[in-house]
Amino acid sequence: MTNVWKLSPEQSEEIISRAAALISRGGVIAYPTETFYGLGADATNEQALSRIFDIKGRAFHNPISVIISAQDDIYPLIKNSTDLADKLMKSFWPGPLTIVFNAAENVSALLTAGSGKIGIRLPGHPLPRLIAEKSGRPLTATSANLSGQPECVTADKVIEQIGVKIDAVIDGGVTPGEKASTIIDITCHPPAVLREGVITKKSLAKIIG
Repeated sequence: MTNVWKLSPEQSEEIISRAAALISRGGVIAYPTETFYGLGADATNEQALSRIFDIKGRAFHNPISVIISAQDDIYPLIKNSTDLADKLMKSFWPGPLTIVFNAAENVSALLTAGSGKIGIRLPGHPLPRLIAEKSGRPLTATSANLSGQPECVTADKVIEQIGVKIDAVIDGGVTPGEKASTIIDITCHPPAVLREGVITKKSLAKIIG
């Protein structure tokens, strides 16, 4: 039976602690973000990452991005940052922008799909940031749905699609949905927008120049 934790101001600290403990034990949770519900596991745990692929029915050639709790958390995950990355982070983080960096050697190939690149996001929604902070680990940031099926904007929709396969769902109400996070790859020149989401190419162009 999947745990469903209803998020409220009174219980938020307890739910964050429960979620972080579960993540630390290799568990998988669904959590609300500023776009859709995400599927969270310890991004440094190979077994937990394998579960993510099994749960979603996802092909291993598809990379998985991660959520961090603070900007400085990028450094154990990447080879190097750039002035452009600093500008983008300053302009759009916290928020729905996933930045693709060259991955550090220790980053799992399950996250990079063997590309040597890692997508990282500091989300606008405080909940996943706080869970990552409490657990001391980056979280996976893939959408909480079956591959090929619609992304979920409610906990009920998550349960309908994958509820029997995950350990807990944090019910944070209806998320904004409509568009996902924007993904920009800064490892190439010029930078490539891999997915235009909430943040538009026009907004990015103002920073990139």
